[in-house]
Amino acid sequence: MSETRTALVTGSSGFIGFHLCRRLLADGFRVVGVDALDPYYDVTLKERRQAMLQQSPGFRVLNDRIETPGLMAGLFAEETPDVVVHLAAQAGVRYSIDNPRAYLEANLVGTFEILEAARAHPPGHMLLASTSSAYGANTDMPYRETAKADHQMSFYAATKKATESMAHSYAHLFGLPVTMFRFFTVYGPWGRPDMALFKFTKAILNGDPIDVYNHGDMKRDFTYIDDLVEAIRLLIDAAPVRPANGVVEEGDSLSPVAPWRVVNIGNSDAVQLTDFIAAIEAATGRTATQTLMDMQPGDVPATWADAALLHRLTGYTPKTAVPEGVARFVEWYRDYYQA
Repeated sequence: MSETRTALVTGSSGFIGFHLCRRLLADGFRVVGVDALDPYYDVTLKERRQAMLQQSPGFRVLNDRIETPGLMAGLFAEETPDVVVHLAAQAGVRYSIDNPRAYLEANLVGTFEILEAARAHPPGHMLLASTSSAYGANTDMPYRETAKADHQMSFYAATKKATESMAHSYAHLFGLPVTMFRFFTVYGPWGRPDMALFKFTKAILNGDPIDVYNHGDMKRDFTYIDDLVEAIRLLIDAAPVRPANGVVEEGDSLSPVAPWRVVNIGNSDAVQLTDFIAAIEAATGRTATQTLMDMQPGDVPATWADAALLHRLTGYTPKTAVPEGVARFVEWYRDYYQA
């Protein structure tokens, strides 16, 4: 019964974690959150999210770093979670060029601590966040989970791909059911200030120019936060099972030797960056002044998800159109910042 289940969510005060915790609480889960309130971006925003979650009697939070040795093991022993959703990570492609050690510690060591804790106190299902950046230099689109993902373009992407392999080994060795999801450019209210939508909206409303990389010749599969949360919620109840005969259906990323699979969560639509900017202009009622820039190191020109496996597993496909999602974000931004 979902109302009796305990979900442990790392990164609970982050953008995605906050929205997911709200959904799980609404569905009757008891939620244990973990968040370091890292100052990578405005801590006040994280504190506001956390304060909203703490209004629920079903929510408990631990403010600490997941990479702290033994911290997760102790928490797993105390809470024995039924479901674990591991979202905590050092995010950002460009920041990983300047501060790669932060990614090593949070993404690799932190995930190791989670996996070791799960080894000792196995949950019914572990769901770990990966990224569309894992596809790297692959230009065969739309991206399918079974496609090649060997040439990551940033250290951030490399660490996330490494966590997929780490989780697979634990799934194989210890029978831990693991679902990895590869997110595609998530956006929406309460979003991250370092991401394009937030930065563009702030600049346009302030009358400042925006930096447009690769001269606007970029495409992204923009995925609205509510669609992402719905997909995660449905995947919680779709734990992978190791095939007894080692045979996997065509198109399924299920491992032949472990209860492990990777799933894309994207809108299945590659939107031109200039069209995304036009949606922000429409929502704000203002015209952007654009500074055209060269491509940033570590970035990729396009992402585009094939979400057929997600639909096969859950019956759900993300569907929020960019103009609608952007308008909701701008409405939130204006209310939050009184802009």
